[in-house]
Amino acid sequence: MEILDNIPLELKSEDVMESLRLGKKGPSMKDMVAEILEELMPLAKPKALYKESYIGKRGETTVEIDGVEFKSSILLKNLEIAERVFPYVVTAGRELEVIEISKEDMMKLFLYDAVKELILERAFYYFEDYLKQNYALGLMSRMNPGSLNDWPVSQQKYLFQLFGDVEALIGVRLTPGYLMDPIKSVSGIYFPTEILFQSCMLCKRESCRKRKAPYDPEKEKQYKTGKRELH
Repeated sequence: MEILDNIPLELKSEDVMESLRLGKKGPSMKDMVAEILEELMPLAKPKALYKESYIGKRGETTVEIDGVEFKSSILLKNLEIAERVFPYVVTAGRELEVIEISKEDMMKLFLYDAVKELILERAFYYFEDYLKQNYALGLMSRMNPGSLNDWPVSQQKYLFQLFGDVEALIGVRLTPGYLMDPIKSVSGIYFPTEILFQSCMLCKRESCRKRKAPYDPEKEKQYKTGKRELH
């Protein structure tokens, strides 16, 4: 198990403006973004927690990772060629939660949320690159609890079991509904694969703003029948 708690972070006003497509909003918006960055960036301490784990017993719809049983037919299929996987939790950091903003200031709330989202995104990509560089990994994909009905968010508790006290390690805890607190956190399992897998391929929810790939009915059919094209 390893903690990455010295993640380099650089975020400029232009990055935020481009991400939110605010390029034509004028200097006043850019000044507001710069002010928010000046307030948040000194506090930002994003962290990543991960471990190198190994596959154990496989059942009809279950798979063991380091002795912890996960229930998901899709996860099981994705891990059919895997022996080693990398569970992870990445967070923008609890340190960013100390700033309180009036709920009436909708624009400021929106911009603070956007900046925290970008901090999380940068931290995640750093973790991803670190993993690939240090473990000589080939093609990898990932799954996240709650991203599909087949692997509900309640399975988050088993992912956290792999690490022990995640809150003590990097400040992330699970709510009674198995959501992560602070909310700007992500978790999942990286696994080797012969073809790229993204949960979005099996999700019909068109309005999701975080969609990474289009819904693929043929791929959904392959997972339901247990047959996958590996070329």
